[in-house]
Amino acid sequence: MSKKTLLNSKDIEIILHRLACQLIENHNDFSDTVLIGLQPRGSFLANRLVQLLENEYGIKELKLGLLDITFYRDDFRRRSEPLAATSTKINFLIEDKKVVIIDDVLYSGRSVRAALTAIQSFGRPKQIELLVFIDRRFSRHLPIQPDYRGRQVDAINEEKVLVTWKETHEIDAVYLEQK
Repeated sequence: MSKKTLLNSKDIEIILHRLACQLIENHNDFSDTVLIGLQPRGSFLANRLVQLLENEYGIKELKLGLLDITFYRDDFRRRSEPLAATSTKINFLIEDKKVVIIDDVLYSGRSVRAALTAIQSFGRPKQIELLVFIDRRFSRHLPIQPDYRGRQVDAINEEKVLVTWKETHEIDAVYLEQK
């Protein structure tokens, strides 16, 4: 299996700042907005964005939730191995709020569809947006597109896009793996 580096840590830092600025442009002080990271991999991106928004851009009192979509997935019972659930941590209502769903890679769109279903348990949002770090074109199964994207990657189905974060892999990088 070969691995090609698509983004290094400097590239990732630049993209994170750009995404943070785009969020500020559209949500100002975030008083009417909540951020929801999809467990497990979207939570790393969501946490990094919250750190940037608070520490670098002075946004206060951001609401961040983490959403587990395991039991909402349409392939939950179709896998040979059971999926391991993580925890949902949303300690606020999303009723009439603008919700930004955050995930690392947009591939088929099925995770986002599951998130849209799961989020209804916490109220009816005023608006839902999607922020992804990597948007894989040519692989969508559902008509779902991001409102914010870090980088668009053209990868064929046999290729895998892997995002690593320093919190879990000791390095920020994005790789394209060939099987």
